[in-house]
Amino acid sequence: MTEHVWSYQETSGHLAGADLTGYKVKASDGSIGKVDKHSDEAGDAYIVVDTGVWIFGKEVLLPAGTVTRVDPVEKKIYVDRTKEQIKNAPEFHRETHLGDDGYHEELGTYYSRGPFGMPPA
Repeated sequence: MTEHVWSYQETSGHLAGADLTGYKVKASDGSIGKVDKHSDEAGDAYIVVDTGVWIFGKEVLLPAGTVTRVDPVEKKIYVDRTKEQIKNAPEFHRETHLGDDGYHEELGTYYSRGPFGMPPA
């Protein structure tokens, strides 16, 4: 059920292998930070966003399925969640959560509810 959330949408414009590090990330209602790390691994693609002052000193992990558009010219990534939805996601700690199957499932379930809190059609 949550597998689709870990793959880029075909319409996002993301090219496998492109370096997204440093791209600015825009939620549906404003900027949330810059990409610090990303993965294109099939079925486990994601971006890690350094939120800077928005959520002081925190990083958030966003599954690739939340990405609606990648703009390589402007170096921006657009996601289909609000800042509040991202802030309320299960907390991310790089040293314990990367590669943690339980966290992966929890986050996948949270984001698979869709941008409006409902399961995708």
